[in-house]
Amino acid sequence: MEETKIEEQKKKVMVAIDESECSHYALQWALDNLHHTITDSELVILTVQPVADFAYLYASTFGVTPSDLIKSMQETQKKVAQGLLERAKAMCAEHGIVVEALTQAGEPKDIICDTVEKLKIQLLILGSHSRGAIQRAFVGSVSSYCVNNAKCAVLVVKKPA
Repeated sequence: MEETKIEEQKKKVMVAIDESECSHYALQWALDNLHHTITDSELVILTVQPVADFAYLYASTFGVTPSDLIKSMQETQKKVAQGLLERAKAMCAEHGIVVEALTQAGEPKDIICDTVEKLKIQLLILGSHSRGAIQRAFVGSVSSYCVNNAKCAVLVVKKPA
């Protein structure tokens, strides 16, 4: 009974990572600077595999059918995501922290915000790509979207230049 109350009191923190150095910097920064908060919380590491638009694929080339190419690309994405999560788990293990690692496919900004809501995350930590205003206008910014739409506190960690 006491153990259940302790579990219910634990905060949930999520760090969203991708293949960029800035997301791994954000995780390392959080481990170094928020160690007590993280060790007293449930830590979730999330990586999102963007869904590629395969509409441009057409007729077979060099004996590879479009479906084989799509399958191969999806397998590569899964391996990359697994590698990202393994690296993140190793970083956390160095600090004595066990994490729950998740990978999902979809639009990163939507998946991150949906996961925050589903898992009842209280703090979301993201890295900043440090894009300028023009790049953000054309490419968009996952961190900006999450700051405005996630249903929890959001910490955006910017890697020093």
